[in-house]
Amino acid sequence: MKNIFKQGALSPTLVAESIAKHQVKTQIGGHSIFLGQVRADVIDGKTVSAIEFTAYEAMANEKAAEIREEIIVKYGLSCAHIHHSLGEIKSGELCFFVFTSAPHRKAAIQACDEMVDRIKKEVPIFGKELFEEGGHQWKENK
Repeated sequence: MKNIFKQGALSPTLVAESIAKHQVKTQIGGHSIFLGQVRADVIDGKTVSAIEFTAYEAMANEKAAEIREEIIVKYGLSCAHIHHSLGEIKSGELCFFVFTSAPHRKAAIQACDEMVDRIKKEVPIFGKELFEEGGHQWKENK
């Protein structure tokens, strides 16, 4: 079972390298990528400066692997990858990366969308929004 977690923000280099590694997989006809970025939302007059992500890592990795395998089978994917940040991620930085590949684009797109939704709903990852003005609140996944 693969560890989906990385300490700190996800780098654009990780995304680029992931794409580049798939050039040799010539049965792939389409990729779909979701990149989650921390927004500087304004909530009750306070601006989100960062989100501090925590998780029940063993349980989260197990559930993410289960979701990944189900979606690979359901959509006939060539491959699928999930990366999520832990720790404090500043607004503007990447925190979530899902990458799906399939022989045809529609399967890759639909699989990516479902995988993102299921991970946000089913995987025990928690985000605490930190405000520029001080204080925090727990983020609700949508």
